This record gives sequence, structure tokens and C-alpha cells, in this order.
Amino acid sequence: MVLKISILQIITLSVLPLTTPIDFKYPAVFNFGDSNSDTGGLVAGTGDRLDPPNGQIYFQKPSGRFCDGRLIIDFLMDAMDLPFLNPYLDSIGAPSFKRGCNFAAAGSSILPAAASAVSPFSFGIQVAQFLRFKARVLELLSKSKKLDKFLPAEDYFGKGLYMFDIGQNDLAGAFYSRSLDQILASIPTILAEFEAGIKKLYDQGARNLWIHNTGPLGCLAQNVAKFGTDASKLDELGCVSSHNQAAGLLNLQLHALTRKLQGQYPDANVTYVDIYTIKSNLIANYSRYGFEQPIMACCGYGGPPLNYDVRVGCGQTKVLNGTSVTAKGCNDSTEYVNWDGIHYSEAANQYVASQILTGKYSDPPFSDKMPFLLNLKF
Repeated sequence: MVLKISILQIITLSVLPLTTPIDFKYPAVFNFGDSNSDTGGLVAGTGDRLDPPNGQIYFQKPSGRFCDGRLIIDFLMDAMDLPFLNPYLDSIGAPSFKRGCNFAAAGSSILPAAASAVSPFSFGIQVAQFLRFKARVLELLSKSKKLDKFLPAEDYFGKGLYMFDIGQNDLAGAFYSRSLDQILASIPTILAEFEAGIKKLYDQGARNLWIHNTGPLGCLAQNVAKFGTDASKLDELGCVSSHNQAAGLLNLQLHALTRKLQGQYPDANVTYVDIYTIKSNLIANYSRYGFEQPIMACCGYGGPPLNYDVRVGCGQTKVLNGTSVTAKGCNDSTEYVNWDGIHYSEAANQYVASQILTGKYSDPPFSDKMPFLLNLKF
């Protein structure tokens, strides 16, 4: 295997203890989430499109990902020596679902989506799609051996890894119409819906569960632009305090839920991954990891300090106040943590993935079965 490590990764790994994370020998991955792990689901499901410069770094064109290149999940799949996940909703041209399937869709929430939601594919819908996927796979495999190379084997559903990165939109969207106290009070309801979905997957044989918590919402340029115009509402990093408070409480209760699941399902491997701490550390110490802009969007409109205007998405051209304007990309996206005001850049996603793979941000921590970092191909 050829070792390909970027300058950013060398910087990242040089400041990390070279611990040896878990031996990921999963035959397949089934992912559930929102835009943080959507590899093309929303674009396929709604018929909308993403415009250049989305996808410019790795794919050389828009790939259905809200990013200039690869997402965290892409780096994790690469590190597990598995192909990138194809979206469940985009079967046309998909080479194979043999090694898993991605049910994530940008804009998705855990709670059932409201009529005004960006995505109708809430967590419950994604779980239902998985149930349909599994049933259809088993039906087809029972009829013909010719499909073996395109579909996961029956035992892959029990041996595979189930990944979850969802919940951000339940909080972020609520701030537009509800008070902080109301949002905090809603968290148990959100997590009850999440637990119900987990139980359905467990009943279907899911035994390896990897649950990402929610990142620091208050540090996204979109939220700073909307809710951070009053400096008193910002913390020392320039992030919106209320949003990060909500994310922190959600994560605290999500961690408690994963502990509950670990006790409730002793035959399952339930892992909690602290994305919040990883991303907060990146924003607080961005220059240490080779970045120049921790919050300002690379692709946007409006210029410093945020380069974000909700009316003009990355790559779009709109008429504002009688003038045609375009949300353009910056000269070097590797200098930016944030890509478009909401989502991280490929360079930032690579950093986050490398931190996840140390295992020290997980509960339980990853075991030391193999020198896994030596297999990275970023």
C-alpha cells in the first residue's frame, strides 16, 4: 500500500501521540446523517444541484458533497481501505453497494422534518430506507448469485459498521423560531427519536455503532452572521455562545444515551465520538494546524470578516439590490477551516478525520490492535 500523506497531515500527526487506533476490519459501512456525511443523497433525492467551485479539490467537479472536496466520512472510508459510500438515493451510475450504503442527506434532522425543512429525509426516514435496502438486498441475493459483486452479503449487515452524524439541524433550525430555553428543553425529545431509530437497527442485527456528536454550531459563519451581530453574544473565539451551549447539552445527553446503549446491548459495540472537542480545538488553535481563517467562509459573498450572505450560496449568482453578484471561492481553500459558511473545507475534514483515528476522542477509546496510522492514504 502506498503511503500518501499531505503537508497538513504531517503537521497534524506531528502534534499527536502516535497511538494505534482500532483495527477496522468491517466488510461494509452503513451511514446515517446530514450534510456532514452526505455524499450526494440530497442532490439525488431532490433533483437540485451544486455548482462549482464545490468539489474542486479532489473530484474536480461538484460531487453532491457540500465541500470543496472530501468529507470526514470519505477519509474514514479511505483509512478503512473501503471505497467511498454511494448514496442510497443515487443508484444511477453507482458502481456498487457491496461495501455499504449512505443514507445521509444534507439538511436532515433527527426529528421528523417540518414542511419548510431543507430535507424531508429525517433520521426515521433514513432508517426506513435502510430497512427497505436490507430487505431488497436479501430478496435479490436469494434469487441470483450474479448480484453478489454489487450487493452486500447477508452477514455484512451484522458485521458492518453503522455510523451516525446527525442532530445539528435539529438545533440550528430551531434558533430561528424558538428561545434557547425551549431548544434546551426539546433535547430529550430529539434523543428519544434517535434512540428509537437505533433500536430498530439493533433489531435488524446492527452490532457495531459509531455515534458522532454535534460540532460547535456557534462557530459556523452562517450562525455568526445571523445571531452574532451583538458582540456580547459571542465567546472568546468569536462564536455564538447560545448555539454552542445547545450543542454542548445535546452532546452531554447523547453521551449519556450511548452509555445507556452500551449497558442495554452488551453484545454490541457502541462508540461515542467527540467531534465537538476536535472541531473546537481546531478553531481555537487553527494556525497551529496550518490554517489562516477559522470562521470566515472560503466560498461566499460579502468579504471579511465572514464572507457569508445567506441569499447567495457557494457558486450561485443572484441579483441583490439590482446588482448581479456571485459567491466565489477563495484563492486557497486549504487555508480555511470553513468552506461555505456552514460546512468544513476538505483540509479541515482531513484534520478532523486524523484526530478521530487516534481513538483518544472516543468512548470507549479505540483498542491498539494494529499500527493503523501507518495505513493512512490521505
